[in-house]
Amino acid sequence: MPTPYGNAYIRSVGRFVPAGRLTNQDLEKMVDTSDEWIRARTGIRERRILEPGLGNSYMAIRAARECLERADVNPIDLDAIIVGTVTPDTPFASTAGLVQQALGARRAWGFDLSSACSGFIFSLTVGAQMIESGRSQKVLVIGSDVMSSVVDYADRNTCVLFGDGAGAVLLERVPEAGYGILDFVHRVDGSGAEFLNIKAGGSRMPASIETVKNKLHFVFQDGRQVYKRAVTEMANVSLQVLANNHLNGKDLALFVPHQANLRIIEACAARLAIGMDRVVVNIDRYANTNGATIPLCLYDICVEQPRVNKGDYLLMSAFGAGFSWGSILLRWWQ
Repeated sequence: MPTPYGNAYIRSVGRFVPAGRLTNQDLEKMVDTSDEWIRARTGIRERRILEPGLGNSYMAIRAARECLERADVNPIDLDAIIVGTVTPDTPFASTAGLVQQALGARRAWGFDLSSACSGFIFSLTVGAQMIESGRSQKVLVIGSDVMSSVVDYADRNTCVLFGDGAGAVLLERVPEAGYGILDFVHRVDGSGAEFLNIKAGGSRMPASIETVKNKLHFVFQDGRQVYKRAVTEMANVSLQVLANNHLNGKDLALFVPHQANLRIIEACAARLAIGMDRVVVNIDRYANTNGATIPLCLYDICVEQPRVNKGDYLLMSAFGAGFSWGSILLRWWQ
């Protein structure tokens, strides 16, 4: 939708993925699983794992630095930093504050946004609206998660799914009307909290000897329930945001979905009536990095193997714990 101060657009991207790789063959030695089983059900063949003790901010800072360097932007010019994450270094101070200090972005304020796998697109929407308001000129949005820190590697149902990584984008006001982030549709439904969560560590169930012994600080997922809702809801909001802008799947250059499960991605693409050749997929290399999946995909299509051109319509969509889900429509300007 047109705004008085113009739309926000993605000027630059950056990423950090740890050097450590955990392959399906490695997991075969840890739990009762197999490479064939994992690939058939998820599409994953390996995931990156951060060295213990480094923390989320280590990755977020490095992704942010590359993003700013690519744009030749001095950190002092940043107005705000938003980090979408559920695995901060500590409950507080915020990861955004640690990034701000490390970058030397003395003028910027910032905060963490917790919405699990929807964290990046929710953060991107908030950052875009800050640009659209006219109060901010440069907003850094980061999706970063150390999922290995909250995964039980004795639980074969969850340990195969997740990896670590970080991606960052720089938002600015687009110089030309009709481009940038055009629209979004976001949703949340708290009734889904029981199906995907970390039960302990919050105010309702603080850490204790019992919570640690019972492994309540690790990710719990009812995979069947999550799959059913993700397939339905990601497609629904994607179709809605397209319809709101008088578009359909044929108009999209690329669909950039959250990388949770290849089957979910394929089902959403089918609902949108777009071929997999127009769907960005890197789950095989990185697994589900939670808030980092979509910015890692953006890095792939902008830097590693450029696939976007001025005027292309891109649709981003995610589904995560909460339940939370949403889609963002943008028209590329570069």
